[in-house]
Amino acid sequence: MQLRRSTHQLIALASAIAVIIIGAISFGASSLTLGAAETAEKTGKAPAHPTSDGRKIAIFAGGCFWCVESDFDKVPGVLETISGYTGGHTENPTYKEVSNKDTGHYEALKIVYDPNKVTYEKLLYTFWRTVDPTDKGGQFCDRGDSYRTAIFAVDQAQLDAARQSKEKEQTSGKLKGRIVTPVIMASQFYKAEEYHQNYYNKSPLRYKYYRYSCGRDSRIEKLWGDEAHAGLK
Repeated sequence: MQLRRSTHQLIALASAIAVIIIGAISFGASSLTLGAAETAEKTGKAPAHPTSDGRKIAIFAGGCFWCVESDFDKVPGVLETISGYTGGHTENPTYKEVSNKDTGHYEALKIVYDPNKVTYEKLLYTFWRTVDPTDKGGQFCDRGDSYRTAIFAVDQAQLDAARQSKEKEQTSGKLKGRIVTPVIMASQFYKAEEYHQNYYNKSPLRYKYYRYSCGRDSRIEKLWGDEAHAGLK
């Protein structure tokens, strides 16, 4: 009787241990899945390929992200835009840090788009015509490294397409200066503070005054002529 009781206890103990091990493995797998999803959200890499709903992501830096967001919200096929910081070495940077410290980050925009309505190549075409890609010191009235232009490719296909697009624009003869916009593989993307998101709608008068006084549109029109702001509705 004692032996049988001990055997039952051992079996029960073994079963409990098995349950714990299986649970730990399941939790670990879930954590890995969650971690991958979180990483994809931060970096913008995974969604470059069609997601379950077919969306893709592009990341551009074009100076003040208020203006870049305002522009790309006018592109048919763009579903969502997120202002943020990328390309640097500081984790979880703030606007103040990016603007005043050597974080290496650019002000950038993550663009979620429907590839059935707008292609990455068309987004590139519009990007060039909404910035001054010949300015290596910033954009318009905003000076400093964080305001430089850049294209952040989230996969090899985007990298190839962006390089080809840059070469095409450079050799077209449309621009008098050399294009200094780098094409870079995307790194971690950090969403900017909430008050920066959709700023042009939250504070329309301040935004319009800033954009006008900064000379953004007048410079783009001078640079690109009748192709300025191409692709915006």
